[in-house]
Amino acid sequence: MFATESPQTLPKFETIPNDLFAAIEVLKKELNAVVIAHYYQEPDIQDIADYIGDSLGLSQQAASTNADVIVFAGVHFMAETAKILNPNKLVILPDLNAGCSLADSCPPQEFGAFKAAHPDHLVISYINCSAAIKAMSDIICTSSNAVKIVNQIPEDQPIIFAPDRNLGRYVAEQTGRDLVLWQGACIVHETFSEKKMVQLKIEHPQAEIIAHPECEPAVLRHANYIGSTTALLKYCQQSPAQEFIVATEPGIIHQMQKKAPQKNFIPAPAMNNCACNECPHMRLNTLEKLYLAMKNKTPEITIPEDIRMAAWQPIQRMLELSSTPVGA
Repeated sequence: MFATESPQTLPKFETIPNDLFAAIEVLKKELNAVVIAHYYQEPDIQDIADYIGDSLGLSQQAASTNADVIVFAGVHFMAETAKILNPNKLVILPDLNAGCSLADSCPPQEFGAFKAAHPDHLVISYINCSAAIKAMSDIICTSSNAVKIVNQIPEDQPIIFAPDRNLGRYVAEQTGRDLVLWQGACIVHETFSEKKMVQLKIEHPQAEIIAHPECEPAVLRHANYIGSTTALLKYCQQSPAQEFIVATEPGIIHQMQKKAPQKNFIPAPAMNNCACNECPHMRLNTLEKLYLAMKNKTPEITIPEDIRMAAWQPIQRMLELSSTPVGA
């Protein structure tokens, strides 16, 4: 993880305005800043954001912004991606401790040895990984475009897919490719209980189950629709169903309710009686921290230039392949 400052460097006593929404809007204009937020952020942050999206949309937005300051309301690897694409802009993250269990499950030194053991393999890495892992990759993908990207790779080219084994398994099934998988996983998408979800379906027989491909196969096999967070959001608007059991981080439900207020959205249950289906890292960011980060222009994300340049190339390859029509 690369950064120059930590949240602890902030003054201990800060005056927080009563109207944070208004104060943040003022700072946006003063700094020429853009607030980019993931769908899994708390509702207030989603509502103040200039752009909300999933990993692919956030990457595209970060690559095209004219802002001088990028305030990334998400987790560390997302802010790193924004910095990789915008080396001359100030990129700040409300809470530097907002990491990612999936990214942490792929340590660079261990992955380097894994890659060395498969020297003839092309490395496709899910964007939910550190800058160091991106720098070791040939192409980056997201859950939105992973199948499309793999389908564009020659069939005789062996592929390592990292770091998420569940997404990799899903991509392998959809493409018919024999992928070598790094055994990483997301703590949120592994907590959903198949038994409790089936019971919930019995209680709501008309509900459709929609799931993110990071979920375990036992959950995915019950899904009426599988897709990225953006794809799930679009699906629930277009589907004639009036009720949905949502098997992904429940932060997306805020947008689902805004886009389809007449419909009912039920978070898929976790294995234990807990809020384990909420990402603890995403929830570290708050509206107060976002305001303080903008006011103090810290914590700033920095990346060594050699790592940044090496990571930039596979991201650019992803953006190119994402815009290529299938079959072209």
